[in-house]
Amino acid sequence: MSFINDSFMINNQSGIELYNRVAKHLPVIDYHCHLDAKEIYENKSFENITQLWLAGDHYKWRAMRANGISEDLITGDASAEEKFQAWAQTVESCFGNPLYPWTHLELDFYFACDTMLDSHNWREVMEHCNRRLKEEAFTPQALISRSGVEVICTTDSPLDSLHYHQLLAQDNALTFRVLPTFRPDDVFNEDPATYVAFIDKLSALTGKNIASLDDFEAAIARRIDFFHEVGCRISDHGPQEINYVAADKAQVASIFIKKLHGETLTRNEHAIISSAMFLLLAKQYKKRRWAMQIHFGAIRNNNTKMYETVGINSGFDSINDQINLASSLNGLLDAMARQDALPKTILYNLNPVYNDIVATTIANFQSGDEGVKSPIQFGSGWWFNDTRRGMESQLNALADQGLLMNFIGMLTDSRSLVSYTRHDYFRRILCNLIGGWVERGEVPDNQQILTRMIKNICHDNAENYFKF
Repeated sequence: MSFINDSFMINNQSGIELYNRVAKHLPVIDYHCHLDAKEIYENKSFENITQLWLAGDHYKWRAMRANGISEDLITGDASAEEKFQAWAQTVESCFGNPLYPWTHLELDFYFACDTMLDSHNWREVMEHCNRRLKEEAFTPQALISRSGVEVICTTDSPLDSLHYHQLLAQDNALTFRVLPTFRPDDVFNEDPATYVAFIDKLSALTGKNIASLDDFEAAIARRIDFFHEVGCRISDHGPQEINYVAADKAQVASIFIKKLHGETLTRNEHAIISSAMFLLLAKQYKKRRWAMQIHFGAIRNNNTKMYETVGINSGFDSINDQINLASSLNGLLDAMARQDALPKTILYNLNPVYNDIVATTIANFQSGDEGVKSPIQFGSGWWFNDTRRGMESQLNALADQGLLMNFIGMLTDSRSLVSYTRHDYFRRILCNLIGGWVERGEVPDNQQILTRMIKNICHDNAENYFKF
């Protein structure tokens, strides 16, 4: 039997049946990823498997460094062949790491290759994949279509022209939609020079002189309107911490002027202005019936020597911790709710220690006002929790404290066009978890309810929640 088969990662018969009968062939709504709209539009073929598989994949880069591979063979100038060989040498050390099943799910699904990649057969696998890459089925658009994707939401700066999103929207031949996501990281940037440069660009782009907090709100609202016109229905934010500090409008306006003039703020002032920015933006999202995503808990670029050499998103990030998360998270959502500015919200926690804090917090702010079930969502296990253990921890915390039936499910959070098998990885884990409940007699073997639950989590809830 092949390593990748219909019972892979599922250790009970009920789960195997749920996976094969319900989950396996459901389409994908990828509501958060880092794919490039330009790359999708230009639809250029890949030169080799190394370009497709290893370029920009900091998950693989971290594993290769841990395996003693030199940086030249990771992000350096080594040949594509040398880099692939180095990755193959690393794969055979990845037992227990999600990179091992991900690698072979991708080989099996996209390349019809059931060989277990290792240091002995790397050339055979590489040549097989490189031959396949010459086929039309391996262009970016073809890969997305083959993956059963209905919608892709990219991650985009408020200053982005969205030119390629507009071009893609005009292509009636596409079987999927590519929509932008409003990601205003620069609004929260603590570096004075970077922030002032952002404001200058925002002012020029909107034709709005930004001399006050009200001016800023008017300018950012114009960009949100533009994103909305191009099909955006979701925002995203990536704070290192959630530190909510309340302040009156006069105090916020005063701190904003200091930041606007490039002055250095205190830690408390940063917390005040960041809290105010979340409230300001949430009001805009609520007005347009958008969903707001908050991915919090990453501490980035920790190896400063390598950051200066290689740059961002290169595999030198970690899980963060913080004090008073529960009070800050509840305080932030409560402030939004009190101002009637709490949109549909998805909270992604990177530190699994806080899973129950997040799960109990979202339960405090659920309502039927948005016309969807569970408008406040506990987002799927992401980044360092894209693992069996991480996903099961998130699923169990949500089931314990809320309604797993209403969960909007998995996303790729990836820069790779062949990472859609992570949805399959998630679906296997989900079916194994629920199938285990059935076989232990913890829930009834009611196929109607179980089928609805799997369909909801894998596809239908996301479709109903975002209303793309």
